[in-house]
Amino acid sequence: MQNGMMLVAMDTHIIVLGNEKGGSGKSTAAMHIIVALLKSGYRVGAIDLDHRQKSLTRYLSNREECNERIKMDLTFPVMRIVSPSQIDSRAQSQMAEKDAFQKALLSLADCHFVVIDCPGANTYLSRLAHAHADTILTPMNDSFVDFDLLARLDPETGDIVEPSVYSEIVWEARKQRALSGVKQGVDWVVMRNRLSSTKANNQKQVGNKLDDLSERIGFRIARGLGERVIYRELFPSGLTLLDLGGPESPIKLKTMSHLTARLEIRSLVVMLKLPSFDLESGQKINDKDTVAA
Repeated sequence: MQNGMMLVAMDTHIIVLGNEKGGSGKSTAAMHIIVALLKSGYRVGAIDLDHRQKSLTRYLSNREECNERIKMDLTFPVMRIVSPSQIDSRAQSQMAEKDAFQKALLSLADCHFVVIDCPGANTYLSRLAHAHADTILTPMNDSFVDFDLLARLDPETGDIVEPSVYSEIVWEARKQRALSGVKQGVDWVVMRNRLSSTKANNQKQVGNKLDDLSERIGFRIARGLGERVIYRELFPSGLTLLDLGGPESPIKLKTMSHLTARLEIRSLVVMLKLPSFDLESGQKINDKDTVAA
């Protein structure tokens, strides 16, 4: 136990979508990962910690409405919302938030996976989630504005000076996990989002700096979701690219861009190297097995 954080011991694999910057695509990625796991037959829980935007909550609400309207027989995770405490005392507020968060996790203990969508801010609840994460996925727009949350660059030489605010949060989460006695470490994956098909010089420079930083502070790099209109079109219906293609779907896979986008989702899930579980016993089969979308 450290700084009031006691980790909940669970066999469930916890995936945390985190980044201190809003608009990086956390909720879109979270929703697609949830549906990919559901379609693989796994029991999936979801926790929305972003009490202001509630993008994941709204996405799932739209999905429920679509399912009722069109009768698509869509799959759903077990949803939990954990909101910040309104208690004035910081110590009491954090105690209340920790209790609410741990109760939410324990209520999802029979799930194979729990996907947690964090707000674009450094909050106590977000830090709790990171400390419990088996996998941290950090979507970032392909720019030095987003890179600055991971590390500071020397403005003259362009060299990496030191890890920045969000990297420190992940480092602290890893430390909390080690102090708690959990043997398995945290797998941190940084996802380069909204990549342009045009090979711009800025894109290459960001890539080079990420390669350097990944070796220094320990994360893997994944190619994320391209800048495609389809992702914005799917939100009102609550659908994902993995739901499209069937005769009952109101949105069809019409273009090569749509097919490529679905391939991006499948590639991302494979890149996460998630463990596989026996669907009957719920026991983990192999940490090195990969869930395929």
